[in-house]
Amino acid sequence: MAHRNRRRRRNRGRFGALYKLLSTLLIFAAVLIGCVVFFRVDSILVTGQSQYTEEEIIQATGVKQGDNLFRLNKSYIAEQVITSLPYVDKLNISRKLPDTLVLSVTECIPAVTVQAEGETWLLDVKCKLLERGAGGNSVAELYGITPLAPAVGKGLEVDESEAQRLASLRGLLSALSAEQMTGSVRDFMDLTAENRIRFSYGDDLTVIMPMIADFDRYVFRLKRTLLNMDANGVERSGTLDLSYEDGAHLFPERWLPDPQPTPVSTPEPTSEPTPEAGQGPQLPAAQGE
Repeated sequence: MAHRNRRRRRNRGRFGALYKLLSTLLIFAAVLIGCVVFFRVDSILVTGQSQYTEEEIIQATGVKQGDNLFRLNKSYIAEQVITSLPYVDKLNISRKLPDTLVLSVTECIPAVTVQAEGETWLLDVKCKLLERGAGGNSVAELYGITPLAPAVGKGLEVDESEAQRLASLRGLLSALSAEQMTGSVRDFMDLTAENRIRFSYGDDLTVIMPMIADFDRYVFRLKRTLLNMDANGVERSGTLDLSYEDGAHLFPERWLPDPQPTPVSTPEPTSEPTPEAGQGPQLPAAQGE
């Protein structure tokens, strides 16, 4: 009798585990069917865009009203939008149940223009070709780079002889963007010299950096030097050369590119610094370096 009772309990235990498994599978299947049947796109919310209208963004996704929210290929949709709308840098796609698709747009940051095949092309901070012309943007003109077969939405390509210049350009633009300093580079960015980059900063200042450098470090040095100049009453004008190993040197005469830029040597610093009047070659060390 006791043996029979133990066997019954074991059977109940086996069937109980099976029942729990089947119940879980049925619940999962019901949820899955509910997602397929009920959660369909009724509205699409677009945020973060300024270059394009909501309708343009939605049309580029290919998503239509009634599409299932959970069957959308988000990676494919983002790729479609970025390919067809060059000013879109990133697209984050999320669902707001029960029926809303949310599109969060991150747009490209225009940085410089470059001449190619008799036309002006606008580049972003990642060297992506955004459009022909400046597009109403007040950005620096790039010298020393010749694009090959430029096309809207594609990355900038150059001859092998200019590969290092392109790498330096990308590094510098990325570092400036990270410090939110891109908007102050307004007139020119000159890469015609073999070993240095020159670019305008603000209204009256030219900045010089090495062609090959840790640009994150050099842009941070530039930022701290400018703050240090402001704190010491030094005007932001002339030529600020960061390529010296002993620190930043400020020259009263501003270097500017020729209409057809040619390499120009930077004057050697004098021996008696007078940074208070904007005349001295070496500035006080920037704090935080």
